[in-house]
Amino acid sequence: MNRRTLLAATALALALPGAALAQDKVKACFVYVGPIGDGGWTYQHDQGRLAVEAAYGDKVETAYQENVPEGADAERVMTQMALSGCNIIFTTSFGYMDPTNAVAGKFPEVKFEHATGFKREHPNVSTYNSRFYEGRAVIGTIAGRMTKTNKIGYIASFPIPEVIQGINSYYLHAKKVNPDVQLTVVWAYTWFDPAKEADAAKAMIEQGVDVIASHTDSTAPLAEAAKTNGAVIGFGQASDMAEYKPSPRVSAIVDNWAPYYVKRVGALLDGTYEQVDAWEGIAGGEVEIGEITEAVPAEVKAEAEAIRDAIAAGTYHPFTGPINKQDGSPWLAEGETAPDGDLLGMNFYVEGIEGEIPQ
Repeated sequence: MNRRTLLAATALALALPGAALAQDKVKACFVYVGPIGDGGWTYQHDQGRLAVEAAYGDKVETAYQENVPEGADAERVMTQMALSGCNIIFTTSFGYMDPTNAVAGKFPEVKFEHATGFKREHPNVSTYNSRFYEGRAVIGTIAGRMTKTNKIGYIASFPIPEVIQGINSYYLHAKKVNPDVQLTVVWAYTWFDPAKEADAAKAMIEQGVDVIASHTDSTAPLAEAAKTNGAVIGFGQASDMAEYKPSPRVSAIVDNWAPYYVKRVGALLDGTYEQVDAWEGIAGGEVEIGEITEAVPAEVKAEAEAIRDAIAAGTYHPFTGPINKQDGSPWLAEGETAPDGDLLGMNFYVEGIEGEIPQ
């Protein structure tokens, strides 16, 4: 390539929205909704940050801010990061969506990556998510097989599609192996509040629930289950929560953000970075199923692992019809699988779940 061609290519790259040139060093920054020691969601994101450091050594510098509330505080933190020289900023909670886009508009040279959101209002904003509902299919199978009271529970954070997907998948797969199963959903309206999460678990246990799943970030539900001397079991959420093995934690949904973070920072380093909307799952390694312990009967373990493997192979979709909505109206016909658009906008329970989704 001669000098004139090189200059023309460089000018074209700079003119293209979201285009990136190779960089000798990248400063990658992370905004966390909880503490890195939460043992769950934020812990796993920070493990991804550490994986970036391990992968690129002195080619990368990382920084993070933990316990950042969703709202004006988040916008302030992101602005400070952009001003401090961050080349790429990962904002790791759904409620950061509007602040991310607001700040991105002011710093077009900085790349912003928003976890679990859907707005990409500027060329320098990408979104990424994990198909958590795939993991719920696996643990729902275990829940349906192992409940003795036929009452299973789910501690939910906020009524957004990501959470509703998980509730529906968990219930459908428990119901598939145990037609008598009943689901109790408690909305905690928090991502991380151990006291609230513990109270939700206590309330369920008092109602006879003996298997508890959660979409909140702390180990509090497992700590409450541990007080029942084996009567109640649960699952690690976001992180393995291995300290509660072999029971009450009988398996886990582990969010593995490392592959995505390493890939995105690497793309900025080598100049191949592009705006994306990523949604990976078990097949891509972003959703992992933690060890299924000896507290689970061998045949149940084998059944759960078979579902995991079929999802990974692409031969099974957790939302495969026939499935009706809660009001009995048809959603998916026999053999039909849910389109991503339906899942990303999911605002309904499937048939059989009692109660209403908060508005």
